[in-house]
Amino acid sequence: MKPRILVIGCASRDRLHIGGCTYDTIGGAGLYTALAARRLGADVTLLAPRPTVMPSPFRPVEAQLHWLGPAIEANELPHLEIAHYGEGKAALLHASWGGEISLTPQCLPADLSGYSFVHIAALSSAQKMLEFLRACRARRAPRISAGTYFRIVQQETATVRAIFEQADLFFMNENEALGLWGSLRVAGGVSARTREGGLLFITFDRRGAIVVEGDRVTPIPPEPARELDPTGAGDTFCGATLAGLAQGKSAVVSAHDAAVLAARKIEHIGPAFLLAGEPLPPATSPLCQSTD
Repeated sequence: MKPRILVIGCASRDRLHIGGCTYDTIGGAGLYTALAARRLGADVTLLAPRPTVMPSPFRPVEAQLHWLGPAIEANELPHLEIAHYGEGKAALLHASWGGEISLTPQCLPADLSGYSFVHIAALSSAQKMLEFLRACRARRAPRISAGTYFRIVQQETATVRAIFEQADLFFMNENEALGLWGSLRVAGGVSARTREGGLLFITFDRRGAIVVEGDRVTPIPPEPARELDPTGAGDTFCGATLAGLAQGKSAVVSAHDAAVLAARKIEHIGPAFLLAGEPLPPATSPLCQSTD
């Protein structure tokens, strides 16, 4: 039986500006996370605002995930406009959260004990994410994971720290980590230790990632990629890592496999590779040793 994962978040319509071209596609932190977890073998439920009449770009998603959530009109789907400048640099030009307002902890199933993980993807506010975390804990979620993004790190720093401290797993990128703690000491550890049993994953764009378990830091080597669209790479890494952990793999092996999937995802526009059925190529980079 496949392990079950619940992802709380949003699916969105995205407009991307990349290398002088503009692309209209689908996306959203919840969508990318859920599709990546499914791509690596999990049975995934996405809790997100759901259009009453499904727009055609989302129909392949509907066919692959259990999509639950409050009903909205198609024009109420969140909309993001993002410009990518290469070398990991991007700007969120516009964000309309639309029907996300209807996504509240009251939408959660009453009992979450049957899921291996419940992941809270980036939402419009850190306070809303914290409320979801506490509601998931009350509904007996075995392990709770969360992500973040730079804007709420800047605007709700203390709340993001509270989410990190209360979640069992936390995912972020280098800029978000620097915004939260001010510095990273990758060689001899990181500024934030995890509590006992907790896991922290920090991605570094083309420089790979690290897995933090207490005081132990293990680097994850970068996987070579022909970058086209880096949108959702961190969420892809997150979902794939959760799928590996849910199948009993170690945090380091799970993150290594996730880096491979994220590398392949960014070679395509939007979530096209995550929706495809082609096999995932093997990794080209070996695992590294941890640093205590």
